[in-house]
Amino acid sequence: MKYFTGEGFGRTFVLSLDQGDYLLESINNLIQKENIRNGIVATAMGTLDQCVLHMVMTTGYPAADHFEHWEKPLELASATGIIADGKAHIHAVVSDLEKAYAGHLEEGCRVLYLLEVTIIELVSPNLTRIMNDKNIWKLADK
Repeated sequence: MKYFTGEGFGRTFVLSLDQGDYLLESINNLIQKENIRNGIVATAMGTLDQCVLHMVMTTGYPAADHFEHWEKPLELASATGIIADGKAHIHAVVSDLEKAYAGHLEEGCRVLYLLEVTIIELVSPNLTRIMNDKNIWKLADK
């Protein structure tokens, strides 16, 4: 186990997305525009009319991923994650009338009616991601 200690928070962003906006692409645009190096995607909720998530399929190495793509009304119940070195890693839970689905958020998730995201910038630690000996990305302090 590793952990990283910070000294406080920077700016807080509340992103309001409209019909037709793309979730991850909008978050990445904000990260680039505002030069957010490290942060927390604290909340995200709303509705989608298309969604792409990927999930792991194996327990061995290398891991195999399965991509799911939906084109139907979905509730985005939650999305949270870490921004390290300007790159977002976000997981989401979406649901239809019958099931809930969870996985790694991918590009192509389009807003149906509205969607709201809260991002909190971290002043420290100065995070990055490095590949370990099993080709798995891990958080590290720069």
